[in-house]
Amino acid sequence: MALKNIRLEVMHFMEQNIDSFINQYLIPVEKIWQPTDFLPDSGSETFYEDLRELRELAKDLPYDFWVVLVGDTITEEALPTYESWLMEVEGIVNGDSETRNGWSKWIRQWTGEENRHGDVLNKYLYLSGRVNMREIEQTTQHLINDGFDIGTGRDPYKNFVYTSFQELATFTSHNGIAELAKKGGNDKLARMCRRIAGDEMRHHLAYSEFVRRIFELDPSEMMLAFSYMMRQKIVMPAHFLRESGQKISTAFEQFSNSAQRIGVYTTSDYIAIMEKLIEKWKIDKITGLTDEAERARDFLMKLPARMAKISERLVIPSEPYVFKWVTPLVK
Repeated sequence: MALKNIRLEVMHFMEQNIDSFINQYLIPVEKIWQPTDFLPDSGSETFYEDLRELRELAKDLPYDFWVVLVGDTITEEALPTYESWLMEVEGIVNGDSETRNGWSKWIRQWTGEENRHGDVLNKYLYLSGRVNMREIEQTTQHLINDGFDIGTGRDPYKNFVYTSFQELATFTSHNGIAELAKKGGNDKLARMCRRIAGDEMRHHLAYSEFVRRIFELDPSEMMLAFSYMMRQKIVMPAHFLRESGQKISTAFEQFSNSAQRIGVYTTSDYIAIMEKLIEKWKIDKITGLTDEAERARDFLMKLPARMAKISERLVIPSEPYVFKWVTPLVK
């Protein structure tokens, strides 16, 4: 009970700055980009010409690229699950207008920004002619229906570690897709994915700042929460992907293999993100820790090197798994 009360006190204290967080890390609706900025305008006289160009450019992108783009899209489209999960975190109150608090305001506006990602990617996939949209839609619905358990419970400390890590991971993936699209001559898709990546980086900066401030207020418990999440391993939302007709699926493993083959999100990226968080939060310099928290810190400092050694034994299949999502290109 005491730990719970301390966490609530920390959340209440940080809530006093929620408007400054929103102003610093989120962008007003009238100023931020919208999906229509990157897609052919259906009301334009050049719509069919623009659509043909989009579809022609899509033909030059490889199979694994489409698998990863679809997986990223489905992950973004499962946003209702993430919003409902965050609204249950201790210290976040989303009641009626009289009882909801500043944290729920943050979550709603963060959700509004995130919602555009799945929207623009879904429309792009639909127009590309390279995917089976019905299969994608079924996987998305399964992902929302199934929900997910990332091992955080309602603990804000653990949840903010998760969002700090996950937002940086999605930045890495979207930015990697943008680079590959650029190399493939698809400048418009590259710009779209780069803008999505930019949003993810802003969100990462916000959640990692929340953790940094918690380290100042409650260092030992924050250290234990960070260590707990790293021991559990950060499970991406896409971990729960399954194709139509499957109850238990290896879809995430196959999706992950595609991402590794094209270098978009690899084990090395996972380790690099861990290292960045350790550096950003100055884990080696935090003082006033309990003995248990000191042991947690020691574990965290040694973990990247341990994982790097394990990753050396990782073997990625050379041949891609055939997903129902991606339509084979017939030339």
